[in-house]
Amino acid sequence: MITIAVDCMGGDHGLVVTLPACRNFLETHTDASLILVRLPDGPGTFSHARGTTVTATEVVGMDDSLEVALRRKKDSSMRVAIQQVKEGRAQAAVSAGNTAALMAISRYLLKTLDGIDRPAIAGQIPNAKGQATTVLDMGANVDCSAEHLLQFAIMGSALVSVLNGVENPTVGLLNIGEESIKGNEVIKKAGELLRAASKAGDFNFYGNVEGNDIFKGTSDIVVCDGFVGNVALKASEGLATMIVDFLKIEFSRNIFTKLAAVAAYPVISALKKRMDHRRYNGGALLGLRGLVFKSHGSADEMAFEYALTRAYDAARHQLLDRVQARIAHVAPLMCAVAPTIQSSAPLA
Repeated sequence: MITIAVDCMGGDHGLVVTLPACRNFLETHTDASLILVRLPDGPGTFSHARGTTVTATEVVGMDDSLEVALRRKKDSSMRVAIQQVKEGRAQAAVSAGNTAALMAISRYLLKTLDGIDRPAIAGQIPNAKGQATTVLDMGANVDCSAEHLLQFAIMGSALVSVLNGVENPTVGLLNIGEESIKGNEVIKKAGELLRAASKAGDFNFYGNVEGNDIFKGTSDIVVCDGFVGNVALKASEGLATMIVDFLKIEFSRNIFTKLAAVAAYPVISALKKRMDHRRYNGGALLGLRGLVFKSHGSADEMAFEYALTRAYDAARHQLLDRVQARIAHVAPLMCAVAPTIQSSAPLA
């Protein structure tokens, strides 16, 4: 039985979305149970044989500072959910709440794995192959060193191996060109480290990739700093929405375009499904001594259920053990470059 702790109060919609999503998830995952953390009042009730409710007295707001979330709201639904993982009552936690607060609380309670300086958020962006490119970091670390990017590559490789079933996923380094001589000094050094790790068999380094390669699916994984990764994520979501809205407008102009829309409906439906970012909801906070997944704050029932499913898959396939094994394998290289790593708190 896989148990997941859910921050039911987080995100833009809270209980209105999380409770139905939890119910749907339990109906389709008979070997899973949920710990639902919520305020004692609020809309909606939840009753299920594999669902347990735990109450909290506070909620971390989407605009709360780290000081408020970490120091003042010690009984928030977010913190209580992560506490379930720390104390072994759940194998993973899911929240749609404040990203910076989630990372800070998770790092404070769970701590980072040995050999990992900064946790990273790994998310998925739909690509032209009908699959998704895993990108990290997606917003936890605005400024990264070459060594941090190496750590991201190690953790991302383990994640894709476990959740996507790819035995030896390719890792691309996001750059302004494919040539190894391009990019700033951090990127050039990161390229050297990634090539060395790949040569040692730690992962499969594809080489430098450009922004359009994320959407082409050139490599299974793309590593970059959190600023760039977050921009890429939001841009992909905006592009998908724009295309769908454009088709709706164009096919509703007159009787002829409406008839064309009927004929093209199967193609349009397939395109809409492929670009639907809700199917890829649920970013993993990698590098912690526990599994935590971040859902989009604006997630609807379908999207939040996907986040729960990703957390379930990660726990079922023992992602944490796989990440630790990969870190141990690359430890000699990481120890060699460790003195140059600049430690700092994650940013959002």
